[in-house]
Amino acid sequence: MAWYAYCIAERSSFSELSRHRRPMPLNGVTGLFGNQTFLFPAADLAVVVSEHLPEDAARLTGSDAQSAAREHARVISGCFAQSTVLPFRFGTTFDDDDSLRRSVRSNQRHFMANVERLRGMAEMHLKVLVDDVVTAPRDADYRPQTGAGQLYLSNLRESASRQRERQSRARALSVQMHRMFLPVAEEITCKRTDSGKMLLDIAHLVEKKTIERYQNKYSTATLQMKDCAMQLSGPWPPYHFVHRHNAGSSVHA
Repeated sequence: MAWYAYCIAERSSFSELSRHRRPMPLNGVTGLFGNQTFLFPAADLAVVVSEHLPEDAARLTGSDAQSAAREHARVISGCFAQSTVLPFRFGTTFDDDDSLRRSVRSNQRHFMANVERLRGMAEMHLKVLVDDVVTAPRDADYRPQTGAGQLYLSNLRESASRQRERQSRARALSVQMHRMFLPVAEEITCKRTDSGKMLLDIAHLVEKKTIERYQNKYSTATLQMKDCAMQLSGPWPPYHFVHRHNAGSSVHA
């Protein structure tokens, strides 16, 4: 039987696996396309899977893909309420029992290290929208044209200067957010929107026991930072932090 994989969880979190070595139905959780979900035991871990039928492969990339991605996240969130989870990427499948076991066995040490690092953690997601540091002209107006001579070089320098200003602003805002929320780790990306603003997309890794305090800090931040439009969601499973080997922070602009 082929399997569709949602996440890895701690086997000890599911009492029904204490005496079983074979996949056990996960009651109350429906998988993609209405398929039954199972807990697939693998040493100290359990892989949350559902049956992957031949006709399901096309649906993962076709018109059903968007709704399937939401269902994928729903299953992971349901497991996250009960256990530390390591989410698989949407569309991860295994041909049979043996291929699933081999994959878990070959990555056992890495999976266990991630489980230990992320136990008791959750991800909070912040979106921060601010005015661009360069208000005019737009980048689109400065696209270099070949053969433009001095103007071409001037446009290159101007574009590089604007990019440095945005990166500097993004770093300053990320430092401000870090000092305000004090996450365990963070991932930050920055981009310029079509409306001419800067959008910081921030993932904070925090301890579950501090979520209420984090939410209170967010309420304070929205009052203090009137030049920013902020949006908070979470707690989520730690999607941005599963594959990281070291806690820390990074900003990508």
